[in-house]
Order: sequence, then C-alpha cells, then structure tokens
Amino acid sequence: MLKRSRALASVAVIAIIGGMGAPAWAETLQEAIALAYRTNPSLLAQRANQRALDESIVQARAGLRPTLDVTVSGDYSRDYSDTSLDPDSDGASASIGLSQTLWSGGRIGHGITAAEAEILAGRENLRGIEQSVLASVIQAYADVIRDMEVLRIRQANLAVLQRQLEESSARFEVGEITRTDVAQSEARLAQSEAELANAQAQLSTSRAVYAAVVGQAPGDLAPMPALPGVPADFDSALDVALADNPDIRAAAYTLAAAEANVAAARAEYMPSVRASASYGGSSRDFDRFGDIADNTRLTAGATLSIPLFTGGLNASRVAAALERANAAQINVEGERRNALQAVSSAYAQSISARASLQAGEEAVRAASVAAEGVRQEAQVGLRTTLDVLNQELELRNAEVTLASARRNEYVAQANLLAAMGRLEGPDLDPTLERYDPAANYQRVRNRGALPWDGVLETLDRVAAPPVTPAADQADAPIDAQLKSEVVRTAPQD
Repeated sequence: MLKRSRALASVAVIAIIGGMGAPAWAETLQEAIALAYRTNPSLLAQRANQRALDESIVQARAGLRPTLDVTVSGDYSRDYSDTSLDPDSDGASASIGLSQTLWSGGRIGHGITAAEAEILAGRENLRGIEQSVLASVIQAYADVIRDMEVLRIRQANLAVLQRQLEESSARFEVGEITRTDVAQSEARLAQSEAELANAQAQLSTSRAVYAAVVGQAPGDLAPMPALPGVPADFDSALDVALADNPDIRAAAYTLAAAEANVAAARAEYMPSVRASASYGGSSRDFDRFGDIADNTRLTAGATLSIPLFTGGLNASRVAAALERANAAQINVEGERRNALQAVSSAYAQSISARASLQAGEEAVRAASVAAEGVRQEAQVGLRTTLDVLNQELELRNAEVTLASARRNEYVAQANLLAAMGRLEGPDLDPTLERYDPAANYQRVRNRGALPWDGVLETLDRVAAPPVTPAADQADAPIDAQLKSEVVRTAPQD
C-alpha cells in the first residue's frame, strides 16, 4: 500500500512539475490513446470483469455433464436397554455415485442462452467503458494543449504590459503623461501576473488529470489531429448511433437474457429425467472395514420427476421473470432515447463550437490589427494609455476564447463519436492491436466438455419453445415522431 501511494504521489508531482517546464520530447494523441488502451485501470478492470463473466457459460453448460461423488460414512450406537445382548454396535460404508441429467424440460438450454446473452451484453458494456476512457483521454489531451496555449498568451501579455509600464514611466518622467496613466499600467500588470498564476495552476491541474487517465505526465504534445469518422450531418450520426451505440446493444442483449430466463422459469413446470448409478458396500464393524469389498453392490436407474404442486413458487418465479423482461424491454427504449439525446447534444455543441471557432479567428485577426494601430496612435498622442491597455486586453481575451473554442469543437466531436459508438481504440489508431474479448470466451466455453454435450443440449430444447433473440432490437427504428422533432430542431452547418 505504501509503495502504491508513493507511486501515485510521484505521478502527481511529475504532472505539477511538468506545468512549470515541459519535457522536450513530443507526444501524439495516438501514443496517448495506445498507452491508455493498454494500461488504464478502469479499462483493465472491466476486461477482468468480462473474463469473469465468460465463466458463466461454463457454469451454465455444467448442467449437461454428470456429477461424480464419493461418500464414506461410519456410525456407532449403544443400546442401554436391559434386553440387549450386544449393546455396542458400529459400522462403515463407502460408495461412489454418478448422476447425469438427461432432460430438464429446457431449464439447462435456456440457462445457456441467458448466459450467452449476458456475455454479449458484457462485451457491449466493455465497449462503453473503452469509449468513455478514450473520450477522457481526448479531453485531457485537448485540455493540456488549450491550457498551454493560454499560458503562452498570459506570458506574452505580461511581457507586453511590462514594456508598457516602462514606456509609461519614461513618458511620465518627461511630463508627457500623468501619474494616473502610470497607475493604470501598474494595475493591468498586477492583474496580468494574477492571470498568469491562474493559467499555470490550471495547466498543472490538466496535466495531473492527463497523467491519471493516460498513465504518464504529458510531454510536448503534438497538435490535435483530425478525428476519423466525424459525421457530416445529424441524420447519419443518429442512424449509426441506433445501430452501434454500446448502451443500446447491451440493453438489447440484456432483454434477450431476460426472455431466456422467462423461458427457463416456465420450464420449471416441465418434468425432468435423470439417470444415476452407485457402487459401494458396507461393514458391520469398524475393525472389519475390509469386509466392505465383500459386500459391494451396484445400483443403477433413471428417475422421472414431475412437479405437481410447489406452493406457488414456480408461478411466482415466472411472474418475476416476466416483469424483469418487461423492465429490460423498457430499458431498450430508454437507451435509444439516451443515445438520441447524446447525439443531439454533441452534434449541437460541435456546430456551436465550430461557429465560435470561426468567429474567434476573425476576432483575433481584427483585434491584432486594432492593437497595433492603437499602439502606434498612442505614440503620436492620438490615443491614451488606457486605450492601449484596453485594446491589449481585448486581444488577449480573443486569443483565449479562440483556444477554448478550438478545444470545445474537438471534444464535442469526440463525444459525438462516443455517442455513435465509434470511439474505440482501433477506430482512432488503425495500428493499435485490438483487445478481443471473444478470445477468452472461446478459450473457456468448452472447458470440461464431454462428447455428448451437444446431444443433451439439443434434446433439452426439444419440448422447450425457442426464445426469439432480442439483440436485433438495437437496430429498431426510434419513434418516428420523436426523431423528426429532434431532426427539425437540430442545428445544421
């Protein structure tokens, strides 16, 4: 625990020190994504949870296989009645038993279906966590670049105001301006120093967030590259989201599992057939334990079990399973609406940030020209010191706004891709080696399998009604009126 705490503290210290002086090496967004893809704790934990979930298919298929057990017992008794000739007696027995379910009325088969659907839902949840992590990486990357630009702007502003104060002091000495002009320059310089300190603190904070998400402190970050797959219009973004959004697909697979659980609960009304065999013997005396071998017996048979009355237990289980399936069905629609909201919000923010970016570029251009003109006019007495200071402040504010708009547009595009389900590691970096959750599933699925598993599974499903997969409901169209209303009000380019 102490070593772990020291490691976390070291990351924080590196991030803070990095805010005061960045290392010389370059770092790209692809490198940051690749590192987070391999080392982010949230992502690694979810992959481990998915591997644990894969074991549910092994547990579900275990019902197709026999159970084997060995039983050894001993007993001692004493009769205290006066009529007993031999009051003490003891004995021992040993046996080995084999039991095999031949048919469960669909319980096992539907249990396997439910486990497979839950595993598929888990994979979609893993996709969701991956996209959330990568969106955090992109935001942290963009935040660091923005704050580095803001810090540069504040440093440049401080240098300009220091020169302005020197010029004001010199002109005051020769009587060209008043003491008030000098005080105005001093006030703006003090304000600029405070803004510079705030910019340094914000950059250190962003670097710490970056280190926590990516796994190392940021170096000299390269410019943000264009994100692949950003949609050109709202309709195409929404169509992709309804098909690929991991939350929608996870909800659909959860519905499939719930429907399989309903079928499994109804199968409790069905009879079941089980074969069993045992081999063993007994001895009447502990000191003659070897007699067990001379008193062995083999017993084999089959049992047909038909439930007639369970006190309402089976009916209650079916009712509960139906309500869970109903909730799962409602949740599918809820996730569709959440995806609609997420796509609409991210798309609107992207359009707004793009407009702000274009306006910001024009504002910086105009403010730069105005600031230079005011400075020159002030030198010939046409402008006051306050005019120069105000125009310099307007220029710096325009530059900060431009840096924020550039970051906001990039983050909005990343959030849009995440809402669409298109922000996975290989989507952003084709050279990245994809983590395949299906590989572990294929490795463990047939653990402990026996040659007759497939026959018994087919037989178990004979009398059981098939469960209609609900996973394709992820592609179902959203309510037409709701969609048209959102499309009508969505901002356009």
